[in-house]
Amino acid sequence: MKNQSIVTTFIILGLSSKPQLQVPLFILFLSIYIIALLGNLVIIAAILSSSKLHRPMYFFLLHLAVVDIICTSTIIPSMLGNLVVVSKSISYPRCMAQLYFFTWSLGAEMVLFTVMAYDRYAAICHPLRYSIMMNKTVSVGLSALVIVIAVVNSWVHTGLMLRLSFCGPNVINHFFCEIPSLLALSCTSVHLNEVMVFMADIFLAMGDFLLTCVSYYFIVRAILRIKTAEGKRKAFSTCSSHLIVVSLYYSTVIYTYIRPASSYSFDRDKMITTLYTLVTPTLNPIVYTLRNKDVKMAIKKMLPYPGK
Repeated sequence: MKNQSIVTTFIILGLSSKPQLQVPLFILFLSIYIIALLGNLVIIAAILSSSKLHRPMYFFLLHLAVVDIICTSTIIPSMLGNLVVVSKSISYPRCMAQLYFFTWSLGAEMVLFTVMAYDRYAAICHPLRYSIMMNKTVSVGLSALVIVIAVVNSWVHTGLMLRLSFCGPNVINHFFCEIPSLLALSCTSVHLNEVMVFMADIFLAMGDFLLTCVSYYFIVRAILRIKTAEGKRKAFSTCSSHLIVVSLYYSTVIYTYIRPASSYSFDRDKMITTLYTLVTPTLNPIVYTLRNKDVKMAIKKMLPYPGK
């Protein structure tokens, strides 16, 4: 911790400084957090309790639910606290911890979307070879790859942030400690940080998005060969909802991190940030389970009166 600098506490401005918006924003984000938390916890419980869901697709869905819980729990409780107190401060260590866990969940989610798209590609385009392509060894290996990439990503960016000095101002024009908003406050050169962020955006975000799109391209080609109109409609309906959420996530992440910190307009960009930090983790449980009969059946079996 050689870089202990003059600034030991940051002030978080939040989404809005208007007093009349504090209560509506508190209710809105509390509702989002409850929906995201309960939705992902239900998915975890359903997958763990049902032997029918002990398959690669649900194995990765379980990972996604855990990542989304970590992401929302890293950001929203702190945001809610800042909406009800006068002093919207966060200490330097807490800020760095929040940055670490958010960056970890960001990297994990991007790779997970790619892995889940590949799993669907294997299941739809190669159904007879699916059990070989996605056997237990492959599934565990892909899971380990997700974790390793996420850890390395968070270590690199948090480590580079710890090298910087912050000597004022200490006001973060954001609702949490994110890389661009912190780089804008540094007293020392952020060139290396911006280079590594740009490289991560190119190889991690854009690379994963490209691989995900390739998987869905082959999935769509396979769907077009389905002979029944009803079968095509159901398959397209499911795939399109998945692709919309994935595209929303990747596009907003790429847009946020592709630019140098000096070009940011935080009043606009922090609204875009809500799409991949708050909206997507809330939508994931709905999108990935709404039309899934196996998951819905497992959830019904957990209810006190499953027959009702």
